Amino acid sequence: MSVLQIPVTAADHIQGDPHAHVTLVEYGDYECPACGPAYPIVKAVQKHFGKRLRFVFRNFPLTQIHPQAESAAETAEFAGAHERFWEMHDGLYENQGTLGLPLYLSLAEALHLPEKALSEALEKHTFKPRVRSDFMGGLKSGVNGTPTFFINGRRHDAAYDFDDLVAAIDAELAQAETPD
Repeated sequence: MSVLQIPVTAADHIQGDPHAHVTLVEYGDYECPACGPAYPIVKAVQKHFGKRLRFVFRNFPLTQIHPQAESAAETAEFAGAHERFWEMHDGLYENQGTLGLPLYLSLAEALHLPEKALSEALEKHTFKPRVRSDFMGGLKSGVNGTPTFFINGRRHDAAYDFDDLVAAIDAELAQAETPD
């Protein structure tokens, strides 16, 4: 079983209670045909657990098979630099079939982000180092496809449907909430 080699820090994109007993980390690719259907499942799992779950998203663009994955990840990171990462993350997944500059600029406009600055950042690959850092951390942690999930630092190798993720997180919560 693989373990998360790069610990979660304040530099990560985090939703949920920072002190939650369970942390779910996803390495994802915005163009991945399996990540798209996983997106609403993760949202449902987050809603199910509420404050008992912390969710972290890390970029793992599979650029050789997904030509828009890198630019989508860089767009999300650009939004993150403007405190709008999660809105862009959601917009990219919700419009996965139309990834590309027109969508990125449309989402930027909807989020009141500077479109010209986004275009320049994509042209100069300003956020590529951040995306690459996530990717390399994933490789070190044994990620070899997307989506890959880690629950409290251990790779979740079972299915990532709602029931399996809930069962795995419930098991972690039971351990964490059991008095010593």
